[in-house]
Amino acid sequence: MIPKTINDVTPAWISDALGCEIQSLEFEQVGQGIGLMGDIFKVVLSGDAKAQALGSVVVKLPSSFEDNRQQGIALGMFDAEVRFYNELAPAVKVGLPEIYHSEIIAGTADFVIVMEDLSDLKLVSQSEGMTALEARSAVGVLASIHATWWDRGRDAAFDWIPSMTGPRIEYVDQLLLQILPAFEAGFAKDLSADQLSIFRGFAGNYLKINSILAERSPWTIAHQDYRVENMMFADDDSNRVVVIDWQGIGRGPGVYDLSYILSGSMDIELRRAHEAALVEHYHGTLVAAGVTNYSQAQAWLDYQHAQLMGGLATAMVAGGNLDLSNERGQQLVASMAIRHSQAALDHGGLDLLASL
Repeated sequence: MIPKTINDVTPAWISDALGCEIQSLEFEQVGQGIGLMGDIFKVVLSGDAKAQALGSVVVKLPSSFEDNRQQGIALGMFDAEVRFYNELAPAVKVGLPEIYHSEIIAGTADFVIVMEDLSDLKLVSQSEGMTALEARSAVGVLASIHATWWDRGRDAAFDWIPSMTGPRIEYVDQLLLQILPAFEAGFAKDLSADQLSIFRGFAGNYLKINSILAERSPWTIAHQDYRVENMMFADDDSNRVVVIDWQGIGRGPGVYDLSYILSGSMDIELRRAHEAALVEHYHGTLVAAGVTNYSQAQAWLDYQHAQLMGGLATAMVAGGNLDLSNERGQQLVASMAIRHSQAALDHGGLDLLASL
């Protein structure tokens, strides 16, 4: 049985999920306003020796908001995350949480994921943004993950993963035009005239922009929501980064994730000061992992192009089509919209849009 709500996560259910004897548990919701597609709970365990060793786990269930659940079903996000953890995650050497249990009724929002409790790591506020050192750690882990499937994203074995030029992007491309008025109503006040022009030109051109890059750049498996609040950082010198929320995975150029994290999760001036070195670090980590068919020059050109891709789409979908539930969610989307549109402007986005 898959729990419908956290109240269905009983000692008996979690004992079966973890393979140990849980006598009692306590839970609290965490991350309100951060996880738009899922409700996340920390569950403290009491029971046998294994339960005591675990101490606590995190349980992820679908969002309490019906509109968000329907969006997740339409985009195949819930199925993708469960399958990623069950089939692909074991090949990744760094950067992922330990998953104890993951299951779904395919094609629905009925899913549950039980993973390690990462509360000993720190969460960085996206509104505040990463430091340069945190950005370097996040970029290094990203490149290591991308290298696992570098230039294999078109393999038939991964056909179940939506591509950055496939039906999911076609759906979002059409959706962006529909929700543009709602997005403007909610967030135009936060944007400059040029930033708003980026969104207006982007709506209806998402698929075309993705296709241009997809034709020239090697494909891997991308996170597609690689932002700072989907990762946890060690508060020490280990540089450990753990990446969560793999529900939006896709196949396509890795710079999709690279542009997304740097433009959306850093202060604008800090990003401007460090992005060239960070793109170089991404490329160097790929090369160290054995990638040979991707030059530093191409990585930079692709990074610039990718500023007109996922970050803008995510800001629009979240701001114009989802129940954000609280002020925290509103602030998060406003920050994303400002930073992503400014990064697109910084890298010639208006000229590229005019050329389409």
